[in-house]
Amino acid sequence: MTFDLTGRRALVTGAGHGIGAAIAVGLAKAGADVAVHHGHSAGPAGEVASAIESLGRKTVVRQADLTRTGEVGDLVDEVTSFLGGLEILVCNAGGMVGRSPVAEMTDEHYAEVVDLNLGSTFRTVRAAIPHLRSAGARGRVITMSSLAAQNGGGAGSAVYAAAKAGVRGLTKGLAKELATSGATVNAVAPGFIGGTNFHDTFTAPATQEAIISGVPLGRGGTPDDVAGAIVWLASDAASYVTGATIDIDGGAWFR
Repeated sequence: MTFDLTGRRALVTGAGHGIGAAIAVGLAKAGADVAVHHGHSAGPAGEVASAIESLGRKTVVRQADLTRTGEVGDLVDEVTSFLGGLEILVCNAGGMVGRSPVAEMTDEHYAEVVDLNLGSTFRTVRAAIPHLRSAGARGRVITMSSLAAQNGGGAGSAVYAAAKAGVRGLTKGLAKELATSGATVNAVAPGFIGGTNFHDTFTAPATQEAIISGVPLGRGGTPDDVAGAIVWLASDAASYVTGATIDIDGGAWFR
């Protein structure tokens, strides 16, 4: 069994910073050529690509709005053409948009949260399915769920939690659909991951400290903690794992 990804081609969505950036670089360290997608972070995405190039891997940076079907299709086609194929798809793009109790949430806010998290995953995988099927037993889809999908999330994040639970269900269904080609589909579900725009934007410092104090392993997670699990899922070592969700939360799920 090996984590060697030499000769494989990957696309990571939302790879301009934070967890996505760590995933892209982690896959490159394991030997993969990696396309870096971003929504609105061209500068940071370029820095990620530079890090990948410094490892001797092939890379390309592409911007796309993953809530628009046409842009998603163009993204997958351009990346696959540039890299010469696609074996690994990591659907990392997503976000909370903003905290809001359900009683105060508008239809527009609800739709944006669901589309950004569940809808973007659906569109990206749908566009990539022909390439992933062609990859056969090397085909890998890894989606991004969340601890919130199990515990409902923090204040004002019920719809975000529901969308991430939807990603988990979609992952299981996709695993069945792609199994006949040999490709696998799995999800990761991070808990508190520090040093990311997500918590810097939506979680007050005192709340972050309170969350960390309740983690059984005694620390918050890092983007590299998530990247390590994804490199494993992308590798031959995880070739018999499909339809699974890997919790990356320091044990917070069993509190």
